Amino acid sequence: MMNDDTIIALSTAAGAGAIAVIRLSGKAAIEKVGEVFHAKSKQPLQAQKSHTLHYGDLVVGQQLLDEVVIGLFRNPNSYTGEDVVEISCHGSRYIQEKIIHYFVAQGIRPAQPGEFTLRAFLNGKMDLAQAEAVADVIAAENAASHQIALQQMRGGFSNDIKQLRQELLDFASLIELELDFAEEDVAFADRESLRLLLEKITATLKQLIDSFAMGNVIKRGIPITIVGPPNAGKSTLLNALLKEDKAIISNIAGTTRDSIEDEMTIDGMGFRFIDTAGIRATDDTIEQMGIEKTFEKARLASVVLYLIDASTWAEEKATHLDQLHALRSQQEDKPLWVIFNKVDLAPTSKALTIDGFRCLALSAKTQEDLETLKQQLVEHFRQQQFKDESMVTNHRHYAALANALEEVGKVQWGMNNEVSSDLLAIDLRQALYHLGEVTGEVSNDELLGNIFANFCIGK
Repeated sequence: MMNDDTIIALSTAAGAGAIAVIRLSGKAAIEKVGEVFHAKSKQPLQAQKSHTLHYGDLVVGQQLLDEVVIGLFRNPNSYTGEDVVEISCHGSRYIQEKIIHYFVAQGIRPAQPGEFTLRAFLNGKMDLAQAEAVADVIAAENAASHQIALQQMRGGFSNDIKQLRQELLDFASLIELELDFAEEDVAFADRESLRLLLEKITATLKQLIDSFAMGNVIKRGIPITIVGPPNAGKSTLLNALLKEDKAIISNIAGTTRDSIEDEMTIDGMGFRFIDTAGIRATDDTIEQMGIEKTFEKARLASVVLYLIDASTWAEEKATHLDQLHALRSQQEDKPLWVIFNKVDLAPTSKALTIDGFRCLALSAKTQEDLETLKQQLVEHFRQQQFKDESMVTNHRHYAALANALEEVGKVQWGMNNEVSSDLLAIDLRQALYHLGEVTGEVSNDELLGNIFANFCIGK
């Protein structure tokens, strides 16, 4: 995938702005820019040191394109590991296009999506997990997802994986060496040390795999599903949380037939709130489909908020308890909170509790104690967030780690059952392969193409 082309792209957002940054990377970057850059210092760009800024004019023939600031980064100490020039020009679309079109006419190729970061990976400036984290940093919409992405971009768990993989590779090499001396029955790899290493790798992989459940929802927005019977105030609560009329509110039971959701950030943490159809017995086919979707959304949620109309609690208590236990049987160990709504209609309901459930009383209509609900959600997830320094948020990493754990388990089983070195070597190779998939030590053009195709052009 690597070639000697010099590439160019707009690295700031498309459209007009105060300034725009146009980036070039490759062998011809400094030379081509130097041909048309007239520094105010009168010094040629080609003679300047790396990591310096230069103010001057871009002049093509007799035409002044713009007054610019040039950032110069020489290989190998640049983002891509190649010579990189960044042109900071005025943010006019006309100026941006004029500059890019000029360099394209000089043989500079327009960059593909993510090609700058791809070159950084291929030139050893970062591993594949770090490269993928670059896209996550750009896409981060709240403090929590930004913190996780930034941590991974700086090495995160990939440093641990590389170290463990190297240790395992050393043992695998000794096992392979034993195969060359099979007739002499010589053991080069200390089995007890290998056993301890496999236990350490297993513990690390399990921790990372377990972290994916939380890491993935933080990255995409923590799903909170609001369920309950019709007219409990679910849509009102959604609108109050989002501070907009997202869902239709009506006194007619069964108004919500499908799930409605939207995202918001609370104290730097992203949440995705989902309003669902009211749970009740009905002959309406469409409403039944909506109720089925309610249970589906509840299964996928990180927390389920079960709403009860506090003013009718006494007469409907048995029905609520049946529905709560039905939900809990599906939720396994996921949190199921009870929200007594409409406390403005039943002030004494603030003291209501249900054994075995976390309960909170509020009024979605008047927004009484709504902030308490928000803070309890934040505190609940903040306690779980970053318990470990490393957190997995990427499906590809999760799959590779799970496959590696399976292969490590096979090696452990083989050692416990005294299988031959040649069979151990096969499983060790597979474990090394899957660990290498995470960091890019094992990759192919198709994989890299799929990953970097999702990047923005210019990064």
